Amino acid sequence: MNEMTRFADAGFTCPISDEAVQAYQTQGAVCIRNAFTPQQISQLTAGIEANLANPSPRAKVASSASDPGWFFEDFCNWQENRDYRDFIFSSALGSIAGALLGSQQVRLHHDHLLVKEPNTRQRTPWHQDQPYYNISGSDTVSFWIPVDPVPRASTLEFIGGSHKGPWLMPRSFMDSQAKWFAEGTLGELPDIENHREDFPILGWELAPGDMVCFNMLTLHASSGVGGNNRRRAFSVRVIGDDVRHAPRPWATSPEFPGLREVLAADVPMEHELFPPLWQRPLQR
Repeated sequence: MNEMTRFADAGFTCPISDEAVQAYQTQGAVCIRNAFTPQQISQLTAGIEANLANPSPRAKVASSASDPGWFFEDFCNWQENRDYRDFIFSSALGSIAGALLGSQQVRLHHDHLLVKEPNTRQRTPWHQDQPYYNISGSDTVSFWIPVDPVPRASTLEFIGGSHKGPWLMPRSFMDSQAKWFAEGTLGELPDIENHREDFPILGWELAPGDMVCFNMLTLHASSGVGGNNRRRAFSVRVIGDDVRHAPRPWATSPEFPGLREVLAADVPMEHELFPPLWQRPLQR
């Protein structure tokens, strides 16, 4: 790879440096500035507002009734939301993931909307994403794309290098219940928040057009938002070459109803729910 590799999608060129690829592979998280045009962010914003006006059956409120703000999440809407679909498939996301992972092919796993309205106090606690999912493998990228300015105090934070494992116990965010793996089968998360000085914490102030990219095993968290800040963010989760189907005996988050009946365990995610986003060009 050259010092600066450029991937052009939909007429827009997004530069990815070797340093960014190296940071992703060693730290498990990297910030990419100016990854999207203002027009692409406007399209994504329109999709978010349409989603908020018409939530799917998978939507949930992740803050308590006593919270003066509101934390809203929704999942897997790319098939019904045209703005989401166009943004995902017309932007450089697939080729960026290919560069970060070194994969031959990149597939969409799912989309995830996360909105914290002004004065939301609910934290997003420290966690890894992959234990909630139905996949195995290490070739994964989560893109976290804000359409509002995100100050450093409200941004996602990451523990550098934590994507190298181990898997840690996934728990429900509001009541800390082990609804996935049985108690005792995975290690517990360390008390990061009360010992922040002991951990290599990464985080970036973000503007619309920027994004953070992180491995699905990278430990991450965020605080609430201030009274003047609205934080609308869209996540796109993508998978690379070594990812395989790992059906669970419980409902994953998100759930893909009926998938285990048609897709065997430990096979590539070759299913219409997980369409290809990018393929490495053949070498001549």
